[in-house]
Amino acid sequence: MGDNSPKNAPHAQSPEKARHAQSDSAAAQGVGAFIAEQEQKSLLRFITCGSVDDGKSTLIGRLLLDTQLILEDQMAALASDSSRHGTTGEDMDLALLVDGLEAEREQGITIDVAYRFFATGTRKFIVADTPGHEQYTRNMATGASTAELAIVLVDARKGVLTQTRRHSFIASLLGVRHVILAINKFDLVDFDRTVFDRIVADYLSFAGTLGFDSISPVPISARFGDNVIARSGNTPWYDGPTVLERLETVPVGDRLEAMPLRFPVQYVNRPNLDFRGYCGTLAAGNLSPGDRVRVARSGKTTSIDRIILGDDDLTAARAGQSVTLTLADELDISRGDMLVAPDAPPELADQFEANLVWFDEHALLPGRQYILRTEADQLPATVTTLKHKVDVNSFTHEAARSLDLNEVGVVNLSLQTAIPFDPYGTNRSTGGFILIDRLTNATVGAGMITHALWRAANVHWQALDVSKTARAEMKHQKPAVIWFTGLSGSGKSTIANLLEKRLHAEGRHTYILDGDNVRHGLNRDLGFTEEDRVENIRRIGEVARLMVDAGLIVLVSFISPFRAERRMARDLLNEGEFVELFVDTPFEECARRDPKGLYAKALKGEIRNFTGVDSPYEAPESPDLHLRTMDKQVSALVDDIHAWLRQKGYIA
Repeated sequence: MGDNSPKNAPHAQSPEKARHAQSDSAAAQGVGAFIAEQEQKSLLRFITCGSVDDGKSTLIGRLLLDTQLILEDQMAALASDSSRHGTTGEDMDLALLVDGLEAEREQGITIDVAYRFFATGTRKFIVADTPGHEQYTRNMATGASTAELAIVLVDARKGVLTQTRRHSFIASLLGVRHVILAINKFDLVDFDRTVFDRIVADYLSFAGTLGFDSISPVPISARFGDNVIARSGNTPWYDGPTVLERLETVPVGDRLEAMPLRFPVQYVNRPNLDFRGYCGTLAAGNLSPGDRVRVARSGKTTSIDRIILGDDDLTAARAGQSVTLTLADELDISRGDMLVAPDAPPELADQFEANLVWFDEHALLPGRQYILRTEADQLPATVTTLKHKVDVNSFTHEAARSLDLNEVGVVNLSLQTAIPFDPYGTNRSTGGFILIDRLTNATVGAGMITHALWRAANVHWQALDVSKTARAEMKHQKPAVIWFTGLSGSGKSTIANLLEKRLHAEGRHTYILDGDNVRHGLNRDLGFTEEDRVENIRRIGEVARLMVDAGLIVLVSFISPFRAERRMARDLLNEGEFVELFVDTPFEECARRDPKGLYAKALKGEIRNFTGVDSPYEAPESPDLHLRTMDKQVSALVDDIHAWLRQKGYIA
């Protein structure tokens, strides 16, 4: 039979297929409505912190359980894990919902920061469960850096501890605005109100001065759920909110959207000749196409052409959104620049004061150079002054020459170039930074800028008519620092002295900076602690740089035991102006020679901080010249250095 129906006409659906289609359509509409509803909810980021074993992970597990956000398979896994790793007898150990690392489960502690998302009918939440051990304070600081609220847990049996104070203080430094003081394990003190009142008074006696917008004390039992989600009949004397009620009602401000525009450029997107986009996250303010913006460093102004998110053009962007911007004009903008409101630019400075939390087992040493990394930029920086450190028990300011692991201090920093910034109290994104060790690439500290040091802003480098090049050409040599490093007694000064005699005989213009001689004048105020050794090399590096500018070949003979300081001295000079010579003599030979009798005293304990005995020497990993003194005579080593200098063009 022929088909008389028109071509491409739709086929009739069976009733069953029609019902399925309607059901799918309703489901799609339901999902869309649900997503739209979630997008309208406010978001609160918060952390749990406090001392070890105060119940931080258990509290988060209780929140997830009682808000019915744990799936059946998760419950089954929790029951299994509780039987193997649990610490609550036959009950399920709710902490295991968060403590996922094997080491955490074996030890019953939190080590890493664990993030969890959950939502109620009122609000969305992202919680960071942070460790209580002092050893992992840096992880707590990481979690606090993006939080608006902190749940500070206190074991009702132990009260306020040192770590409670430390975490509260760090939270205040990192811009946390609200605190829930969750006095936990209240079932173990028979829900005694006098215990609650005593701990609250103790906490407020110090935290009341930290500048939090609100502090809400709540007596809880995270294990059994008292006052976590629902009010507990065990505390009829308590009429405040539960933990969840406070989380749902604490103000979540949109203050960043009301602030002047800040758009740090994190990446320049240039896929072809027809497109140049600037990618980043709005740190403050709002943007629309046509808005005027200013480049913070150069001061150039332009306007926004497009705002792109994925494949879509937006009509506006607000603080917190990650977008790509195109501009109406071609300007020189690179990673680390910042687009800002033309009438409200950030500060621009290369020196500032900051609060600093130290994360590394090796102490912070003023004078040592680090890498300072902001949200969009990184550059060399030196901690020029440690003004004081803070006692986390009394919050008093103490004089200090270094910062040890987990200590907090106030420092002055000097950067290689100026950066745009806002005080951290105004904007976390544009006022925060981390410090990175130049050699290990480890994050060693987190900082919060307080204000610029304007005293240096009026000092400019004076341009001189006679340049370094002109001075060097007159002397027929290439100016450089020849840096001799090695143990005491290795032969540095002997080799440097003979090399200078030879260069002087050839008519070269030289000068020797010897470690012992310099300590009689320029560095006579310095001892031999690690901090003083850093400052010793910093000063010598600056003096050597000035001598290179005068066109000289500078022979520097210093033990200079630390790689970081030798790297700092190298970075003061232009490429090719720093030559590192490792005078490699074994410790045993240096101790045998002992020309000044210092090794004998150090080995008897009569001299402290002696390099190679009770203070380390970090040998160069890739020196420009490696002089093995046990293989050659001094005259032959000087011949090798002279030949190398001639080959490299330092002497004609």
